[in-house]
Amino acid sequence: MDTNPSPHPWWHWRTEQQGHRRSFAVIGVGRFGSSVIEELIRSGAEVLAIDNDQKAVDALRLIDASIEARVVDCTDEDALRAAGALEMGTVVVAMREPIEASVTATLIAKVAAGSKVQQVIARATSDLHMRMLKRVGADRVVFPSKMQGLRLGMELVRPNLLDRLRLDDVNSIEEIRVPESFIGHSLRELNLRKNFNISVLAVGPDNHLCVNPPASHVLEEGHMLVVMGSSEHLAKLPGR
Repeated sequence: MDTNPSPHPWWHWRTEQQGHRRSFAVIGVGRFGSSVIEELIRSGAEVLAIDNDQKAVDALRLIDASIEARVVDCTDEDALRAAGALEMGTVVVAMREPIEASVTATLIAKVAAGSKVQQVIARATSDLHMRMLKRVGADRVVFPSKMQGLRLGMELVRPNLLDRLRLDDVNSIEEIRVPESFIGHSLRELNLRKNFNISVLAVGPDNHLCVNPPASHVLEEGHMLVVMGSSEHLAKLPGR
């Protein structure tokens, strides 16, 4: 097990220095967990990766040496606390099996003394597993695939995202809820092409979009905004 004897673990420093960034712990770095981590890292989020298998952790570090990855028994409350998992805002319990371990990790994240975890998203492999996870407090349960892992990672860092169409390896079209800071402003005032390097394709309420809206269009709360641009530029839109 990877331990840190220092009285000031790495996550204390990161919390102080990067408190403005959303933080995530991903427990289980298999295919699904790695996909979640990939999208979180791409979006610039603070991520702690945890697995009880040294080989899995080493494989993850080969993909990206900058990833903070630790070998930890996720059923051990003290070990999770020492690793910093309970300091993260969101915990994703991504392991496939054993079921008992994922249920225990979910429970620890939710009820451990001093836990700062605000939400737990857990992976289920069956309806029974899903019911067990919900019973111990999982805020959301998913039945994943690799693509869903990428999608989940994106949703975690882009909570306003409603849908996404990838055009190629760089560019996408996204549907989002109008960010709070955009409400009451016209497209001319926001000038998204200049300030974010993205194009506005449509705006308006659900099922009644205005395609190619005029610059005078004022954005309203709860309305949709359909935009096109590179993933890098789209990720910089407010609302994270």
